[in-house]
Amino acid sequence: KPSSSVETFFDSLVRQARIPNIFSLQMCGAGLPVSGSGTNGGSLILGGIEPSLYKGDIWYTPVKEEWYYQVEILKLEVGGQNLELDCREYNADKAIVDSGTTLLRLPQKVFTAVVQAIARTSLIQEFSSGFWTGSQLACWDKTERPWSLFPKLSIYLRDENSSRSFRISILPQLYIQPILGIGENLQCYRFGISSSTNALVIGATVMEGFYVIFDRAQRRVGFAVSPCAEVDGSPVSEIEGPFTTADVASNCVSSVSFHEPVLWIASYALMSLCGIILLVLIILLLIPPRCQHRYTDNDVVNDESSLVRHRWK
Repeated sequence: KPSSSVETFFDSLVRQARIPNIFSLQMCGAGLPVSGSGTNGGSLILGGIEPSLYKGDIWYTPVKEEWYYQVEILKLEVGGQNLELDCREYNADKAIVDSGTTLLRLPQKVFTAVVQAIARTSLIQEFSSGFWTGSQLACWDKTERPWSLFPKLSIYLRDENSSRSFRISILPQLYIQPILGIGENLQCYRFGISSSTNALVIGATVMEGFYVIFDRAQRRVGFAVSPCAEVDGSPVSEIEGPFTTADVASNCVSSVSFHEPVLWIASYALMSLCGIILLVLIILLLIPPRCQHRYTDNDVVNDESSLVRHRWK
């Protein structure tokens, strides 16, 4: 969170060590063993970019809001087929890049469309719904390679040149994830995509395929193919572009955006107002009335419902 009153650890490094205001991250997941070493690892570079950690070109997309590393997603494809959703669905209510999120998280409507597209284009028999929701695993013989049964997933991001886009693609080796071995013969996998109620999150499921650059100075996030994103010597991630954005809206991010700080302030203000009103009511109930009318024998009250005349006693 950009704040004039709080200095983050990395902001402190930039100021005191005078390093560039940029950091980059290469993640090598548990399902993707590093060739030769037999161990898994990754790299966090503070203050720069390490050329040995990526292949090909770096593609950058602008940061829309700094509260998160919020980006603009234009469309999704499953097996090369566009989901044909309104691009605002992908950014409801935001789309962010977050290494602290394990899975690729999709808004419910997008998640449902992705699951339907994967089930439609895959070569698998009908799965239990528990596999898609994450409550069940799918198991195959260890000699099988189930990834060949599933399609590629592509995410289109707006380029720094707003009239262009590029796409990052992950093969099923990244989203059909080995989790558990059973005996000597079975390997069980989970679905590395889940639904979300408030954001699309490009988490570790996708980031493990790329070298990701958080260029804070220029308000942009960069992606390049990671050398460790390989299974059996074959890459499991791709970057391609540029593509025209003529077929999508000029802005896929809602212009009205309510971030958590605004909601917190509004909530506290409403609670304070309610507290003040309640306090006033309690005080009025506790203070005895100071002005009372003294009734005399001449005061008469008419009870029109009974037509009975009463006098105060």
